[in-house]
Amino acid sequence: MRTLLCILGVALATTFVIAVGATTMRYTTVIKEMNVLFSGQVMVVSKDTIVIQAIPITRGFLPPSLVETINGIDNVEKTVPILFITSITLEGIINPVPPNFTFGIPSEDWQMLLGPTPLEKGYFPTNESNNEVVLGPSLAEQYNFTVGSKMEINGYELNVTGILDTRLAILTRSIIMPLTLAQTIYYPGRINIIAVKPVQGCSQKDLADEIERKVESVNALTEDERNDMIQPVLAQVEMWNVGIQTVVFLMSLILVMTVTLMSVSERRRDFATLDAIGAPLSYVFRVVVFEAMLIGVLGGILGIAFGSFSAIVLASLYTNIPIQQFFPSLLEIVPPVYMLEIFAAIVIVCCFGGILPALNAIRMRIAEVLRAEY
Repeated sequence: MRTLLCILGVALATTFVIAVGATTMRYTTVIKEMNVLFSGQVMVVSKDTIVIQAIPITRGFLPPSLVETINGIDNVEKTVPILFITSITLEGIINPVPPNFTFGIPSEDWQMLLGPTPLEKGYFPTNESNNEVVLGPSLAEQYNFTVGSKMEINGYELNVTGILDTRLAILTRSIIMPLTLAQTIYYPGRINIIAVKPVQGCSQKDLADEIERKVESVNALTEDERNDMIQPVLAQVEMWNVGIQTVVFLMSLILVMTVTLMSVSERRRDFATLDAIGAPLSYVFRVVVFEAMLIGVLGGILGIAFGSFSAIVLASLYTNIPIQQFFPSLLEIVPPVYMLEIFAAIVIVCCFGGILPALNAIRMRIAEVLRAEY
């Protein structure tokens, strides 16, 4: 019973490490993916806007006239106004992850946002005045939208004309519509991002500096700057994750060591008898360490299974996406390499936990033990 409880304790430790670690890794991966949206472009936002990668998380609108102003700057090949909307509430509940994202972009400039992302089905809207939208696959699956379905946003009935074929997390939860339609539904005449493509041969940094010199009250962010802004936060998250793993592994080490010491103490007569009939000390040492290793193997297997399930439960709670949608992407949330790393770590920790009891077993005095036990 004691050994069984120890195995369950190791399994719980592994479950905690897998669930928290995998969820944190997925969260940081999604944040890093965001910068792909404006790859090779300078992102212009209001100076008081807080940006995470390529996503403004506070509202700061830009005058539409800035598009022409920036377009007149040297080394600018193209400017595209964008209205980005997100919400942290769903049915009145605040969520740590927005339930969806909405992009309003001129219908002739889809590629400035989506790049080579294709459609799984349907077509991109070609008319600014039509109430047509394209959805990300996760959003479409959750609400059973297909090409030809109708959806309602803020009292406007919209036609779904396409489903994106992408695994990029932010795009799978996106609603993409013509800029004019987005402005009509949300903020008439407003934009909050201007994507600027530099001419060939001009660096993003040079163009960003030029924009900030000539246009007041804006930040022109290159890809490197957007990465640098979030890097300290990601580093802190990584340190937090490592700290949790260290504490949990240390607790597992102490647990295995304690249980194994008790087991060795109760089996002194067996070990003394083995020693008396000529069994080498290394044999007893290997037996104790092997038992500790088995605790790690069994606990690790159970922990990985429970931890993987816990990770998708946490992901579902964070995002309000039904849990069944996460099962096909389980190996993306908890990568097999990560499973193997944690499994190997927990087995090694348990083996170390068995070393002290094993040394204690081979150092016992045979004569005293035999007199006391027999």
